Amino acid sequence: MFKKRENVAAIEEGKILSPKFDKDGLIPVITTDFKTKEVLMHGHMNAESLKKTIETKEAYYWSRSRKEIWHKGSTSGFVQKVIEIRIDDDQDSIWMSVDIGDGASCHVGYRSCFYRSVSLGKIKNTEQVEMEFKDKKKKFDPNIIYKGKPNPTKI
Repeated sequence: MFKKRENVAAIEEGKILSPKFDKDGLIPVITTDFKTKEVLMHGHMNAESLKKTIETKEAYYWSRSRKEIWHKGSTSGFVQKVIEIRIDDDQDSIWMSVDIGDGASCHVGYRSCFYRSVSLGKIKNTEQVEMEFKDKKKKFDPNIIYKGKPNPTKI
């Protein structure tokens, strides 16, 4: 679907998109808020979801747990409108800047999937490392929004 990766010079210095998908056909994506630069989420895309994202200017990801493409926000209403897509030097990871307005990106209901901060310092017991909630209030109740739909998190 995208240009075949031919040589390092073309990949690192060329103008043609030649993404490197992993053995499962996926590329990692970090998504940030275009205004605040806050990290909203980490996800994956396959070639089809990347193509749909580029063409529609709305975020599509590959759900590894459901094994399907999903249009981010199609259930919650918080569609990610793509402002910019960047790819790293060897074209094996994506940084996407999006507009979610006053919405949320996390299926747990918080604005960002990165809503907790890990306490720093000497670790006495790795099974007891504490975290602090940085987001105090959810943007939506996932029990209402996703009623009857499977939880995307698998233990």
